[in-house]
Amino acid sequence: MVKPRVVAAFAGFTLLLAGCSTGGAEQAQGERTVTVLAAASLTESFDELAGRFEAENPGVRVQLDYAGSSTLVEQLTQGRRADVFASADGKNMAKATAAGVTGGEPQVFATNELTIAVPKGNPEHIASLADLNAPGRLVVQCAPQVPCGSAARTVEQAAGLRINAASEENDVKSVLRKVTAGEADAGLVYVTDAKAAAGQVQAVDFPEAQRAINDYPIASLKDAPEPELGARFLDYVRGPVGEEVLTAHGFGTE
Repeated sequence: MVKPRVVAAFAGFTLLLAGCSTGGAEQAQGERTVTVLAAASLTESFDELAGRFEAENPGVRVQLDYAGSSTLVEQLTQGRRADVFASADGKNMAKATAAGVTGGEPQVFATNELTIAVPKGNPEHIASLADLNAPGRLVVQCAPQVPCGSAARTVEQAAGLRINAASEENDVKSVLRKVTAGEADAGLVYVTDAKAAAGQVQAVDFPEAQRAINDYPIASLKDAPEPELGARFLDYVRGPVGEEVLTAHGFGTE
């Protein structure tokens, strides 16, 4: 988220002035934007929530920027301005709070856990976490600083093994893309990501996932450009519509 070439310079200049004085002013006066930084695993659910929020609030646009939670915290501590931050774990939210970039007390709004994503039909017949270490098997997971990577380390410890990952990605969607593109035999992703890509992958659940359930906190941000809109969006996420949408996408809700 061309105009025909205008031969006469004066005509082009006139058109430019008209655009600045009408459409540009209209957009500036009639539209407000709330900027939300969210963990990559929230993509599908927050896309839907943003659409519904905009429909209920004419003249408001939700600008969503997704990345790994650790990447978003780094951006915020380097001075990036936004209204809301939604993290895939408490650890990265705690870093944001310690850095003084949050403007309110973080509130948990959802939970998530890992599953093994494999191509449709499960051609490698993967049935457990231990199966990921079979000889010649290509497995991808998140880097340890990312919430899904931290969760992966926890489930590995619970299973008493260490997965020999072919690559470690900066966010969970990158892991999922490698599986859907046929570049990996399996990947550790959240159950919500496997659900979102159900037409391309299938999920293999494993009991150790219960040892690493991630809480998802959300907070308003200090020096937010649109603090009132940010607060409204945060309440929307934690309200009945948010619960409905998040549950439909496979999240647990508080």
